[in-house]
Amino acid sequence: MQISVKDAQENLSQLLDRVESGEDILLTRDGTAVARIVSMRSDTLPARGHAGQPSLEEIQARVRAKIDAFEETSAARSQDFLYDELGLPK
Repeated sequence: MQISVKDAQENLSQLLDRVESGEDILLTRDGTAVARIVSMRSDTLPARGHAGQPSLEEIQARVRAKIDAFEETSAARSQDFLYDELGLPK
């Protein structure tokens, strides 16, 4: 649903009821989209984030499994490119 900010202010309670039922509300100002109201309930959230980003559930599962997203990077060696073999800045 698309609605102007002014109309949304006047009908906020009704809009929140619609959002709670799973509907997304697009707020516009002078015909230009400025914000979106979406439900915070996990059962109404999309499976994937914007532009193919992982969902919250996928991120949480990776953390629980302790998957290292940057296996090739070691914290002990993370600043090697900044210093030469004598420990001086390059």
